[in-house]
Amino acid sequence: MTRILLFMATNAAILLVITILFRVFGLDSMLYQNGVDLNLPALLIMSAVIGMTGSIISLFMSKTMAKRSMGVQVIDQPTNQTEKWLLEVVSRQAKQAGIGMPEVGIFNTPEPNAFATGANKNNALVAVSAGLLQSMTQDEVEAVVGHEISHVANGDMVTLTLIQGVVNTFVYFLASIIGHVVDRAVFRSENGRGMGYFATQMVAQIVLSFLASMIVMWFSRWREFHADKGGANLAGRQKMINALRALQGASSETIPAEFQAFAISAGGGLSRLFSSHPPLEDRIRALENLRD
Repeated sequence: MTRILLFMATNAAILLVITILFRVFGLDSMLYQNGVDLNLPALLIMSAVIGMTGSIISLFMSKTMAKRSMGVQVIDQPTNQTEKWLLEVVSRQAKQAGIGMPEVGIFNTPEPNAFATGANKNNALVAVSAGLLQSMTQDEVEAVVGHEISHVANGDMVTLTLIQGVVNTFVYFLASIIGHVVDRAVFRSENGRGMGYFATQMVAQIVLSFLASMIVMWFSRWREFHADKGGANLAGRQKMINALRALQGASSETIPAEFQAFAISAGGGLSRLFSSHPPLEDRIRALENLRD
C-alpha cells in the first residue's frame, strides 16, 4: 500500500509540474490561440484517473487472472514428494526474503518456466510449469524459485504495474491534445470533439503506447538482473547460473504477455527494445561477474 501511495503522489507531482511547464512556456495560450480550448489541468487529472485505474485493477486481479489463464493448480495439500519438496523450498526462501508464504501452484505445460504475481509481497502467487519440474534438477528449480521469490520481495509486480499506469496517463493526455489539434486544424470542428478527434486520438494512443512500451520494457529488463541476483543469494550463484543455462533454447510462449515480465524467461519480441527480459547470455554474464 505504501508503494501505491508513493506512486500516486509521484504521479500527482508530475501532473503539477507539467501544468506549470505549460503555463511557463505559454503552451496552453498557444493552443488557445489556435482554436484549441482545452482545460489542461482537468485533462491531466482525467488522464491520470483513466491511466491509473486500469493498472491498479489489473494488479489486484492478477492472481485470479493468472490462475484462470494459465490453469494453475494451487497446492493446498501436497499429493507427492515433488509437491512437498516444492512447498518446502518456497517456504524456506520466503522466510529468507522476509515475505509472507506465497500460494504455490503448478501449470501443465511442457516448457520449463515459472512466474510470480500478486498485489503485495505477503499475498503473492509463485507458479512453476510441469516442464520445469520434469526437465530441471532440484538445484536448478530451487534457483528459479529464488528468482521468483525475489520478484515478490522486491515488489516488482506493484512497481511495474504502477509505472505502466503513469505511462498510460501521459499517453492518454498527449493523444487527447493531438486529437483536439487535428480535429480543429484539419477537420475544422468547432469544439474539437468531432469524429476527427476520436479517430486521431485512437491512432495517437496506439502509436504513443507502442513507443512508451519501450520505457516499461526497459524497467522490466533491469529488474530481471536484480531478481537473478536475488535468486543467487537465496539458492546460490552457481545454481542460478546453471538454471539460466538450462533455459537457453527453451520456449516461453505458454506464458501470457501480461505475466511474461514476471517469468523466469520470456521471448525476445520484435527486438531487445520491446523485450521484457534481457538475453539469457547477458544475465549469465552478469551473475558470473558478481563479486562474492
